[in-house]
Amino acid sequence: MLDRIGTKWTSMAVKVLAEAAPHEVRFAELRRRMPGVSQKMLSVTLQSLTRDGLVARRVEPTVPPRVHYRLTDLGLSLEAALATVRAWAEEHMAEVDRANEINNAQADGADE
Repeated sequence: MLDRIGTKWTSMAVKVLAEAAPHEVRFAELRRRMPGVSQKMLSVTLQSLTRDGLVARRVEPTVPPRVHYRLTDLGLSLEAALATVRAWAEEHMAEVDRANEINNAQADGADE
């Protein structure tokens, strides 16, 4: 389960949809609000979230079809947990970066 909900794009999609809740967001708007995500990756992410019951998908039968997404109640409950993890990451990012730098320097010294 953590493999499915712990990805960068899943976290970002849930965050964007939570910010819009209870309203729906169209695919193109989601993509605009998620810098760096490809159309393919967003599509795969949304399919996974929909399959897991975290996101509801609605298609308008127009040409081209308009596809809308919103978080389900289950998805909204996930956003609360992910927000806590994001806050922790922001608070401790500098410490983790320092630890990585120290370990990289030690690894480089051991290679010589």
